[in-house]
Amino acid sequence: MTDKPTTRKDLMKPVQLLGLAFIAAVFAGFVTLMSMGFFQTRPADEIQRALIVALVAAGATFIITLVSLALLLLVVDPTKVTTTVDRPLLLPKDAPDATPSGPASTPEAPRTDDGPAAPRA
Repeated sequence: MTDKPTTRKDLMKPVQLLGLAFIAAVFAGFVTLMSMGFFQTRPADEIQRALIVALVAAGATFIITLVSLALLLLVVDPTKVTTTVDRPLLLPKDAPDATPSGPASTPEAPRTDDGPAAPRA
């Protein structure tokens, strides 16, 4: 492995981003066609309307998926992708529970409401 820092381009290549958006668009278009009865025997004007609505749904899904994934990728800090986190994420850094407990620490007995921890047998 190289020590080269990770970039956003390495996180998700543009081809993968476009591929996911395209797959979501095809799925949305197919579901729209199925729900509007495109594959059944219908008059020509209903089939044409189903095609137009499916194309609009597929196009909207493609754009929304593409923009959403791109914005989610902006949230990720590329330098912190490979770092390990060994503390709770939602606790502040100065909280007493924020220190990692290693294998050398002994587990405590569960506390009761009326006093200190009971000794282990």
